[in-house]
Amino acid sequence: MLPASQRKNVIYTGGRRRRLPDVPGLLYERRWWDQGALVAGLDEVGCGAWAGPVTYAAVVLPSDRRMYKLRDSKVLDALRRSELAARIRAFALDVGIGHASNHEVDELGLAGARRLAARRAVDRLALRPDVCLLDGNWDFLAGYGTTNERIVGGDGRCASIAAASILAKVTRDDIVTALAGDYPPYA
Repeated sequence: MLPASQRKNVIYTGGRRRRLPDVPGLLYERRWWDQGALVAGLDEVGCGAWAGPVTYAAVVLPSDRRMYKLRDSKVLDALRRSELAARIRAFALDVGIGHASNHEVDELGLAGARRLAARRAVDRLALRPDVCLLDGNWDFLAGYGTTNERIVGGDGRCASIAAASILAKVTRDDIVTALAGDYPPYA
C-alpha cells in the first residue's frame, strides 16, 4: 500500500490501484488575484494533427465564483466537453480563441505557429490580462508584455487552463468536423 502522502488521488478496486483524475483548482489564479492581477489561462490543441489548425483558447475566470466539474479535456467525452464549453462561455469573464492554419504551420514551423495562435487568442480577449497561466514548460508568450507562469500538467491542475483546454478542443473539433464534410473520403 502507498504511504498516506501518496494516497490522495488513488483508489483501490479489485486489488488494483488506480489514479483518479486531478481536479483543477484555483491555487495558481488566487496567488495572482491576491496581488490584484487579471489572470488568463491558456491551452492548445492540434499540435500533432494531420489536418486543421493549431488552436489556442484563453479564458479569464471570475475571482469571486467557482465553476465546478472542470477537468482536463482529455479525460472528458465529446458530449461532456460540449456541455462544459457552453457553461464556460457563459461563466467566464472573457474568452479568446486563436488559430494558426496548416499553411502558417508549414511557413512558421510548429513553434512559430503555436506562438502566433496563442497571441491571437490573448489579442481576442476584451480584457487585457496581467498574467497568463500556460500549460506546459514552454513560454510561448515570451516578449508579449504579460507575466507568464508555466504549469506542467496545468490542464489537470489549474481551473482556467482546464477551461481553456475544453474550449480549444471543442472549437477545433467543430472546425475539423466541418472540414470532414468537404473531404468525405477522409472523414
